[in-house]
Amino acid sequence: MLQTDSPQITPILEAARTAARTLATTPTGLKNQALHGIAGALRAGVDDILSANALDLAAGAANGLSTGMLDRLSLDDARINALADAVLEISLLTDPVGEVVRGSSLPNGVRISQVRVPFGVVGVIYEARPNVTVDIAAIALKSGNAVVLRGGSAAENTNRVLVGLLQAAIERAGLPAASVQTIDPFGRAGATALMQARGYVDVLIPRGSAGLIQAVVTQSTVPVIETGAGVVHIFLDESADEQWAVDIVHNSKVQRPSVCNALETLLVHRSAAERLLPVVLGKLAESGVVLHGDERVRELYPAAVPATEEDWTTEYMGLELAVAVVDSLDEAIAHIRRYSTGHTESIITNDIVNADRFLSEVDSAAVVVNASTRFTDGGEFGFGAEVGISTQKLHARGPMGLPELTSTKWIVRGSGQVRG
Repeated sequence: MLQTDSPQITPILEAARTAARTLATTPTGLKNQALHGIAGALRAGVDDILSANALDLAAGAANGLSTGMLDRLSLDDARINALADAVLEISLLTDPVGEVVRGSSLPNGVRISQVRVPFGVVGVIYEARPNVTVDIAAIALKSGNAVVLRGGSAAENTNRVLVGLLQAAIERAGLPAASVQTIDPFGRAGATALMQARGYVDVLIPRGSAGLIQAVVTQSTVPVIETGAGVVHIFLDESADEQWAVDIVHNSKVQRPSVCNALETLLVHRSAAERLLPVVLGKLAESGVVLHGDERVRELYPAAVPATEEDWTTEYMGLELAVAVVDSLDEAIAHIRRYSTGHTESIITNDIVNADRFLSEVDSAAVVVNASTRFTDGGEFGFGAEVGISTQKLHARGPMGLPELTSTKWIVRGSGQVRG
């Protein structure tokens, strides 16, 4: 039964379903041709994109948008070219549609195989991140899905230009322009209708704040793949190398603090605290990071402000960091279990036993040893781009690329067999 409370967006959803049927059987070469056209359109449309983005940034600043959100909203020449490069990288990846996951022949000669197929229509609700418009459209196209986007009012001008460029490039390649559509003009009512569009939309993916994600999870009648907030941890073990600790912590927090894989809580073994905290926190402070420390941290680094219980659950998305001293690896893991959102956790250690324990006992989408948390990213993992980083355990977990936008179906081939 097709259900939607908004007849205004019904034509958009119907067009998406029609486009999805075409895309499901579109040859890989034609999809790649469309992706090359998208990359070229992005590069040719830089001036138009930046003009629209300037309007959104000005409105965001006037409306009190946070520094972190403004950074996510912002595009420049380098970011637009990086988006185009990511689209070309996706064109080089193996098309997952039709891939045989497993198969066998039954004793009676019936042959069965499980193959990847597109979801159909993917809905995405997200905030102030115009890069998501391009990333998801490209991944959806390559994996044979139509996509309906709700990008939020903060990026409405930028997304309107981007979607126009995407649709024109897709149509020039001979594919339906309705393969990528936006419902931004319908505002919050459009988002609500998208969440209720069971029968039109096959899966819904929210990307943004914890509040947005929770609203979609609780209100949607469409199946949801939950991408989670990133309360991300690093644990400096007793044996942690000092230079690694300084470099990895700094990169994880400072390189781009507004994103979900940025560090939010640093835990330090008490036996390493006196050795590591002054240099690690000093480097962060030089970069303008506000440090929230527990009592033992503040004994060693008095410039830290007192940490509160709220700090351990906060995704700052800016230059702030919660810091605590723990007595053991067990206490670090217990802290992570209590406060983590299940996104990414890292340990810095020279103890292989502790590294293996951390990897096996920490239950997050990505668990890292001796490297920055910033590597939890579809682009860094070789996916070209990502749909999001799933923190749930059903269907997909971690960075989501092409295979994660497919389901499977069973193909059964016989020659007259009947079941006895």
